[in-house]
Amino acid sequence: MEFKHVSVLLNECIEALNIKEDGIYVDCTLGGGGHSYEIAKRLSEKGRLIGIDQDTSALGAAKERLKEFNNVTYVHNNFYNIDSILTELDIEKVDGILMDLGVSSYQLDTAERGFSYMKDAPLDMRMNREDDLTAYDIVNSYSEEQLFRIIKEYGEDNFAKRIAKFIVDRREKESIKTTSKLVDIIRAAIPAKFQKDGHPAKRTFQAIRIEVNKELEILDKAVEDSINRLQNGGRIAIITFHSLEDRKIKSKFRQLENPCTCPPDFPICACGKQSILKVISRKPIEPSKEEMEVNSRSKSAKLRVAERI
Repeated sequence: MEFKHVSVLLNECIEALNIKEDGIYVDCTLGGGGHSYEIAKRLSEKGRLIGIDQDTSALGAAKERLKEFNNVTYVHNNFYNIDSILTELDIEKVDGILMDLGVSSYQLDTAERGFSYMKDAPLDMRMNREDDLTAYDIVNSYSEEQLFRIIKEYGEDNFAKRIAKFIVDRREKESIKTTSKLVDIIRAAIPAKFQKDGHPAKRTFQAIRIEVNKELEILDKAVEDSINRLQNGGRIAIITFHSLEDRKIKSKFRQLENPCTCPPDFPICACGKQSILKVISRKPIEPSKEEMEVNSRSKSAKLRVAERI
């Protein structure tokens, strides 16, 4: 299947990064190379782009899309390791970093990857197919309490307890191997009158995908390491697709912008912690109505931007 992915908030990201033609930029989630293509177009021969992705299919597609540029370095890795990646490339500081935290259209539309509740496939959901943990493992081996926790915490589903119980009851009879079987269980767990707003399996699938790929666990360190690698004046732009991610990014930016831990009534700061960040977008940047009409998957996207000081 051809790797297809429409880059969300493309113009907004490029504007936010404030690209210098001789700068060094990192696309932490290369995907099909849409954002990276626009970055590379703006770089001179002295500039450099580092493209990171844990999905080998994405890397292959990006290499093809960016083949006209000779200043792009491709890295098969998780952006959680950005610090060691840049060290291995002998790069101390960069001028801009982009993170697009969404699942690509290719991953959703390729049934065998098991991301979509709309397509029947083996339960997988690994962004890096070399990882061991799969959605099948979670659904069939996590305890009822563990399942409840991730569905409640990562899916924010009010029926998390029922869904977890229904999953455990079903797997006692037979293993749950496919996305369609899991969807059937979720449908049975959620009363019909509560299934009118969106697909009933959406939240549970999101929760399991987050657990498989440790998406929220890696964010704090990845973002902080990224900011520590920025030149003064360098920018970081992060696109999120659900409230859990957005809250984490907002909180991390706020913490690094106002790190002082002194009591509010202290006349002067005694903790000595200094700001290293200036938030550029006080409110998240959202897609235009036109973009949402063209690409429905962009509707939940939010872009937050900050600058190293």
